[in-house]
Amino acid sequence: MGVYFNPDNGSFTEDKNSMIYVDKTGLLRFLNERLGTNSKCIAVSHARRFGKSHAAGMIDAYYSLGSNSIKLFEDTKIASDPEYKKYMNKYNVIHMDVSSVWDFHKDNVVEKIIEYIYKDLKNIFGNELDYQDRISYVLMKIYKKTEIPFIIILDEWDCVIRNSEDKELVHKYLQFLHALFKSEESKSFLALGYITGILPIKKIKDESALNNFREYTMVDSYPITEYYGFTENEVKILCEEYNMDFESIKAWYNGYLINGMHMYNPNSVSMALESGRFKSYWKNTSAFDSINTFITMNYEGLKDDVLTMLSGGKVMVDTESFQNDLAEIHSKDDALTALIHLGYLAYDENMLSAYIPNFEVAKAYQSALKTGSWTEISKSIANCDKLLMATIAGNAEKVAELIELAHDTYTSVLKYNDENSLSCVLTMAYFTAPAYYNIFREMPAGKGFADFVFIPRLNAGSRPAMIVELKYNKSADTAIKQIKEKRYQGALAGYQDIILLVGINYDAEGEDKIHHTCIIEEWEVNK
Repeated sequence: MGVYFNPDNGSFTEDKNSMIYVDKTGLLRFLNERLGTNSKCIAVSHARRFGKSHAAGMIDAYYSLGSNSIKLFEDTKIASDPEYKKYMNKYNVIHMDVSSVWDFHKDNVVEKIIEYIYKDLKNIFGNELDYQDRISYVLMKIYKKTEIPFIIILDEWDCVIRNSEDKELVHKYLQFLHALFKSEESKSFLALGYITGILPIKKIKDESALNNFREYTMVDSYPITEYYGFTENEVKILCEEYNMDFESIKAWYNGYLINGMHMYNPNSVSMALESGRFKSYWKNTSAFDSINTFITMNYEGLKDDVLTMLSGGKVMVDTESFQNDLAEIHSKDDALTALIHLGYLAYDENMLSAYIPNFEVAKAYQSALKTGSWTEISKSIANCDKLLMATIAGNAEKVAELIELAHDTYTSVLKYNDENSLSCVLTMAYFTAPAYYNIFREMPAGKGFADFVFIPRLNAGSRPAMIVELKYNKSADTAIKQIKEKRYQGALAGYQDIILLVGINYDAEGEDKIHHTCIIEEWEVNK
């Protein structure tokens, strides 16, 4: 019916007709239960490309009077709800992408939003309304006239808060939001408020415009977690349909653990399935310069923690102190929490810890670390492919040399005095290996635990499996003997291709400053 007022169902139709479509209409049942209640205002702040805009288009199609969506929803999950038609296309809907207005009207964004909405209203109601009145009063008058409640959707609502340093403009914008979602007039006309953003609602002193919103974030989005991103089961089904290796998809795009559910970036998964290629798709659609902005601050050893996470570890983080403002980063916890909300870290609520969720995000860090004080680490990561190729080629001398370089790079951060520290350095040294291998640390095998087992993925080509054993102040030969004596190769029982046995030793008292030695042997599988 209009661009912003009672839009049609074109957006959801396009999504539903896409090559890859995952049914998230269960969200509508959740929203229906909150229509006209004191839980009617909902704020979803998730990382980019996690399905917020898809959900907004679906809400348009379901509620808007400007649509006739019965056929569009008849084969969806919400159709199994006996009352789903009760709410379908029965509401006046206003849907605005605030960022699209902000891009062109930064100085008068509030006035322009209202102007665009009024243009649509005037096409329907003509001069019956006084468009000089405040917007909440105009919407109340429409409700009184039609007895049809409003559903108001604001995509990227927080772009003004995130990008403007003009306190007066921010205050005016918050007053506008107050009129839509919390004024006396809105209590009569508003059935549902749905806003999406990147960051949770900013904590602004003496402002209460949005304190009636229920918030759902990358830290906690229960009970609607499953409706944003792809769940693990949904990805498994898609992998079967597209004949793609699930374990490779998992390594590249899994890792976000929200309310105990493993969530995948839907944009990246879809791109990988459509192209049949595993690579980093997200960095081309997100401003990952923010990674470098935060980590170069190095609050309280943040740089050390980033290296810990890059090597597969987790670090404690207090997410409560963050003011939900990228301009208000005052501590390591603030920086880590911001990266969680932006999707560049994941959060383990049971361990109260942050970690790098998957290989795609790790690749984004690799790109971001090419400047400033991280250049040496970036150079070391650039050697990772050389190390992997040298290992596969059986070039033990080159492997020892490259691990020595990795040691020199990370030794100032990691306390390099035992096998556990050597294990961390090895993880960083083989940084790019997860693109081709499932890597298991301390894997149960034979009569003990193998330090590292590299099992090729289906996309690994002719790369061999590898068992890597680490020693400290012993010898590489001792490491190889342990693999054989404890039958660690049993971890690859049934594997019929080449297996490399790799022994690496770090000798703190090595002569001529040669601290690392390596032996590589090819295991005869039929043996």
